[in-house]
Amino acid sequence: MPCEGCMERDNMSTDATVDFLLLGFSELFCLRVLLFLIFLVVHLVTLVGNMMVFVAVVTEPSRPPMLFFLCQLSVIELCYTLVIVPKALLSLMVVGGSTISFIGCAAQMHLFVALGGAECFLLVAMSYDRYVAICQPLHYVAVMSEGFCLRLAVACCLGAFAVALGLTVAVFRLPFCSSHRINHFFCDVPAVLHLACTQSYIPELPLLAACVLLLLLPFLLILTSYVCIAAALFHVTSSVGRGKAFSTCVSHLAITLLHYGCATFIYIRPKSGYSPARDKVVSLVYTNITPLLYPFIYSLRNKEVKGILRKMLSRKKIAQLN
Repeated sequence: MPCEGCMERDNMSTDATVDFLLLGFSELFCLRVLLFLIFLVVHLVTLVGNMMVFVAVVTEPSRPPMLFFLCQLSVIELCYTLVIVPKALLSLMVVGGSTISFIGCAAQMHLFVALGGAECFLLVAMSYDRYVAICQPLHYVAVMSEGFCLRLAVACCLGAFAVALGLTVAVFRLPFCSSHRINHFFCDVPAVLHLACTQSYIPELPLLAACVLLLLLPFLLILTSYVCIAAALFHVTSSVGRGKAFSTCVSHLAITLLHYGCATFIYIRPKSGYSPARDKVVSLVYTNITPLLYPFIYSLRNKEVKGILRKMLSRKKIAQLN
């Protein structure tokens, strides 16, 4: 049923010239300088932290599978923040929000969903690595070979980019109302869907399908892995051995809970539950704080990463002395 004030969809070239207005935190006009400085510092620390982990793992000659996946996770987080944060910083500098083109908004949404989905799939691969290491230690080297890990990493990225492309195309084929004001600091799916001129729940079906593929299914696979791990640890009589095995999973569990907790809160709910102010706060944590915490969680909990970072810093000190 046509709605009043919808954009014309007959001419596709018209869509390409449409601009959206990202309102960002324009309601906090007096705090924009403080918010800009906080965002900038967090962004720079996030880039440095993930870059250090990436360089440390890449320069290590022998990389076990978990470090290989951690390296890919760092690359995803670097791209993730670069897709979102610069535009958010720009929206704080411009009074009344910043504009983004139709194509730019679609590209930002696609990259955001694709990188987030790749992270979900990568967390599944990391949980499988822990499952094989704890439940099938004698077959670990044969199963988690370098070629298999590489194929697994490529499959994570390609699968996520395919799902994200389908979701982005479905969202931007919708008729949008005359108001192009997105009450968010980036082109998030719920915020853009809120502009759609439709009263039915059909436009939410692609988002629901993407949530099943990118959130629910990976979470169930991770849960299955940890149920098997818990069952295997239950039969371990030594408390030292049980604690050592569990400690290798703590970092992965912490990141999984952070990632899925925020993503589930934002995306798995009906359109009627959309709240711009609440979503912006949760998205702020999701896109800025969690990528900042990831390298610290892994560098503090993973002995291999700490060892590599120490060696890298010691080599730097020796080079400076020479």
